[in-house]
Amino acid sequence: MTQLTESQIESFAIQLFEHLGYKSLYGPDIAPDGPNPLRTSFEEVVLKESLCKAVRRINHELPAAVCEDAVNKVLRTASPDLLANNELFHRMLTEGVSVSVHQEGAERGELVWLVDFDNPLNNDFSVINQYTIVENGRNKRPDLILFVNGLPLVVIELKNAADENATLQSAFRQVETYKKAIPSLFTYNELIVISDGLEARAGSLSAGFSRMMAWKSADGKAEASRLVSQLEVLIQGMLNRETLLDLICSFTVFEKSKTEDLKTKITKIETVKKVAAYHQYYAVNKAIESTIRATGINKWCDGTISESPENYGLKEVKSQPIGDHKAGVIWHTQGSGKSLSMVFYVGKVVRMLNNPTIVVITDRNDLDDQLFGTFADCKQLLRQTPVQAEDGEKLKGLLGVNSGGVIFTTIQKFQPEEGKNAYETLTERSNVIVIADEAHRTQYGFKAKTVEVKNEADEVIGSEIKYGFAKYLRDALPNATYLGFTGTPIETADINTPAVFGHYIDVYDIAQAVEDGATVRIFYESRLAKVELSEEGRKLIESLDRELETEEMNDVQLAKAKWTQLEALIGNPSRIKNIARDIVTHFEQRQEVFEGKAMIVAMSRRIAVALYNAIIDLRPQWHSDDLEKGVIKVVMTSASSDGPDIARHHTTKGQRRLLAERMKDPDDDLKLVIVRDMWLTGFDAPCLHTLYIDKPMQGHNLMQAIARVNRVYKDKPGGLVVDYLGIASDLKKALSFYSDSGGKGNPTEQQEQAIALMEEKLEVVQQLLHSFDYHPYFTADVSQKLSFILQAEDFILGLNEGKKRFVNEVNALSKAFAIAIPHERAMKVKEEVAFFQAVKARLCKFDVSASHKTDEEIETTIRQVVDKALVSEQVVDIFDAAGIKKPDISILSEEFLMELKGMEHKNLALEVLRKLLNDEIKTRMQRNLVQGKSLMEMLEASINKYHNKVITAVEVIDELIGLSKHIVAQDNAAKELGLSEYEYAFYSAVADNNSAVELMGKDKLRELAVVLTETIRNNASIDWEIKENVRAKMRVAIKRLLRRFGYPPDMQMLATETVIKQAEMISAELIRK
Repeated sequence: MTQLTESQIESFAIQLFEHLGYKSLYGPDIAPDGPNPLRTSFEEVVLKESLCKAVRRINHELPAAVCEDAVNKVLRTASPDLLANNELFHRMLTEGVSVSVHQEGAERGELVWLVDFDNPLNNDFSVINQYTIVENGRNKRPDLILFVNGLPLVVIELKNAADENATLQSAFRQVETYKKAIPSLFTYNELIVISDGLEARAGSLSAGFSRMMAWKSADGKAEASRLVSQLEVLIQGMLNRETLLDLICSFTVFEKSKTEDLKTKITKIETVKKVAAYHQYYAVNKAIESTIRATGINKWCDGTISESPENYGLKEVKSQPIGDHKAGVIWHTQGSGKSLSMVFYVGKVVRMLNNPTIVVITDRNDLDDQLFGTFADCKQLLRQTPVQAEDGEKLKGLLGVNSGGVIFTTIQKFQPEEGKNAYETLTERSNVIVIADEAHRTQYGFKAKTVEVKNEADEVIGSEIKYGFAKYLRDALPNATYLGFTGTPIETADINTPAVFGHYIDVYDIAQAVEDGATVRIFYESRLAKVELSEEGRKLIESLDRELETEEMNDVQLAKAKWTQLEALIGNPSRIKNIARDIVTHFEQRQEVFEGKAMIVAMSRRIAVALYNAIIDLRPQWHSDDLEKGVIKVVMTSASSDGPDIARHHTTKGQRRLLAERMKDPDDDLKLVIVRDMWLTGFDAPCLHTLYIDKPMQGHNLMQAIARVNRVYKDKPGGLVVDYLGIASDLKKALSFYSDSGGKGNPTEQQEQAIALMEEKLEVVQQLLHSFDYHPYFTADVSQKLSFILQAEDFILGLNEGKKRFVNEVNALSKAFAIAIPHERAMKVKEEVAFFQAVKARLCKFDVSASHKTDEEIETTIRQVVDKALVSEQVVDIFDAAGIKKPDISILSEEFLMELKGMEHKNLALEVLRKLLNDEIKTRMQRNLVQGKSLMEMLEASINKYHNKVITAVEVIDELIGLSKHIVAQDNAAKELGLSEYEYAFYSAVADNNSAVELMGKDKLRELAVVLTETIRNNASIDWEIKENVRAKMRVAIKRLLRRFGYPPDMQMLATETVIKQAEMISAELIRK
């Protein structure tokens, strides 16, 4: 049976690129010493000649010398910061290279384009494999690099799907190594792709592993079949020539965020490079297409779609007429990058429609600030700086231009003057696009309503007609085109939203977001039983709910009396104390197993402060008057009439920004915030894992609030919403309107499901240990506990594939347990989970030394439940774990081997010995092919006999001790022959043949090995192992030597190949010396 190899996967990928119109080149052929050189040295990462040709072709109206200047500017990078270099290059690539042109005695500025973005096919696309790069003496060869006009824009690292150790993680780690070893390649990088042949992920230069995303559609019209490899889908869908250039030009941002070091007061600007995910890319292009239709401009572009609204039984914009000024609505679930999609849309529509004016509208000041912040962080893509309109006058002034501008404002600014029911026209221009965030909200209504007019004495003196803001918006901007974005669906009964914006453009719901890893699942837990609310309170909530369901804001005023009444009930001092006690216990229990933060939603400012005081009474150490310190804070504003107790928690915009930075930083002490309205929409803190709700909420507001905990963070398994007020029925209503509106997937799942999953995983682990009684562990003292862990380890190692199965199942149990905690059924098994995790930790120490954690271990939020008794007795390495002294001498010394043989736990002794020998042999295999191979065969043969029950643990330990002594003897043989490590490697290669040893004798073979080493060193050059002409020359030299020394003729061919393979293994060392 032929095994699938990495080179076959590489060939398959190259064929796919060739079908897409890429030219395929082989690295050694175009190397400086190759038959068709395209580079002058191995240090060059850009194909300069190809770049010069393309630049002259694209900028044919400019003098050749100017084009040359531009190319030289691109090749010069000044900063030691890789991301800064990359950003500088990206700007030159997407905005043109700025150069000076001297003409008729005058100097003027010109832009030189490196790539023709308007005509993708007017560029040279190449896929190159085995492209060697040497930097600072280090030699690296990425699997595939995609070049556009000689620029290395995409790096692809492939692993073998058939090899269980060759994973996406190992491909990602390999790329991280490249970034350190050959950073100059990544100055020009626009995309990184990792794949094991089946799964494939892509991301930006700064993306961590959890931010590498799959591309789900090959054509943008439908999601690809699961039977097609993700690599094939990604190449066809994302890396085809048009999409790749579109992604680079319009869907890449360098998001900048300022953070102030709280101790040094130094402001640091952090940059993150982000590339659109597939759902953002297709939705934005569809929105551009729809905008062009809605504006009536006679221009069209090919629009593609991630998920057709028709698939949800929803109306879509295609059915709308040209020039209706309704661009449509994009429904992308909260947490899936909606704000960034808006940035991508604006960046592209500004270019496509010849610089229209963009007005971005929100319905809350804090939302306006957050969204404005996102746009301001990405102004490079927008090609302009966004501005905020503080009032109607400023808004009017900003709209007084003929084109251009990205203006932020709130819907409330469109309130007409007192006594009027029409808003003045701000501009009649048609090149205005209004983008509304959370477009479904009721403020966007048209409906007229009669309201009472009162005097200062609160007496009714008349009535007036008021309209919804949508009408005033149309008054102000009558010829604008309207586009809506929403994180929750439009209710089926909502007639306002389609009337203002039109139908759906694109849908990306919770089911898709969770499946793609764009968001995590949300679980719901009711704690109502812990803090009982009176029957009177419950009835009040129900009647208040009905009031809140009314459409217009003025009607909400009618509920004020009931709200005040309910606030008094919810804010009852004894109830507040109960809630505080429960939150503290609940949160601390969660923190034990799950790293992260939490938010508490209170009904009023008064309750928020009372709750803060009650929590501080229980945990005084959590309090600090200093904004930069303390575990808990209240985030709100206050008025002077609120009194001193509330006023001391008042925060300014700047102070809230500081608190937001603290909350978003996983390492900061701030773990809990209490809010009323702030931060419930648009606030992103990925490490937030729990939301405590003690406020009546429903519909969109409730859906928005619970999405605070759905952000992806490391391996966070899910977010938890804890209910203290009986919002379950409101949640059910919100969920039913979600599914009625066509949404797929559960916005929240009952915590019961997490408990059931945890119990199922617990049973699997218990079954693995079914004949090992570990229950005495829980009452044992420290030394007995350590002994129990060793016994459990010994038992698991005796099972067929026991270690692998146990580690995997305990990992799954830990994740389920983290979501389930602190449910009482989870608390009952906490000690048992802690024991399983302790055993797993010891087992894992055989694979990873204490100082080398894997990415998965580092990037985890799941904490091990620590058995307090064992904290001071932490087991550090495998020698301690195995209960043996750490040897000061070689691990293969007689003393050490005898100590192992005398160990009580034979399976454990065997595992230690197998691990140490395996590592030792692997190290040798990298240096000495023949010796390493024969030793590995001996090791595997012994282990196989043990697994097949041919020999016992005691017998296999004897065999492995024999193998250890054999390794020591081989080490001594090199010294006795007076050969260096490399010379002995070649000696082993030619002496791996009994007839040669008998015929020639050791001395002559020794002499041959010395001359061979020198000959190979003289013939080896960079990349010689993949250059057939150099290999052929080396083969001839080896054969001549073998004949000269009288090597048996019938064995010469085999010996030549063995020597070549040995030389390949140590080629880098041979060249270096």
